Amino acid sequence: MKDYRKVLGWTFEWREEYSRYQCRGEVMYDDEHDEMPEPSLLQAAYDLAEELKSEGIDAQATWSEKGWVEVIVTDKNKKA
Repeated sequence: MKDYRKVLGWTFEWREEYSRYQCRGEVMYDDEHDEMPEPSLLQAAYDLAEELKSEGIDAQATWSEKGWVEVIVTDKNKKA
């Protein structure tokens, strides 16, 4: 896997130990005061997942707390 991938101005770092790309943005809140990622960062993660899929790599975009967004690679046998 490439160490870094840049999508929509966001730089995602490959974390081999977790089989994922990750990037952190600002913490935002929805109307119910729940944490959410920056919309442009989340879109970049979806785009990265699609880019990886077009390269034959199974990937899924997700997000967690504190502004983190991840693209989890489920097929580690493929190389990007």
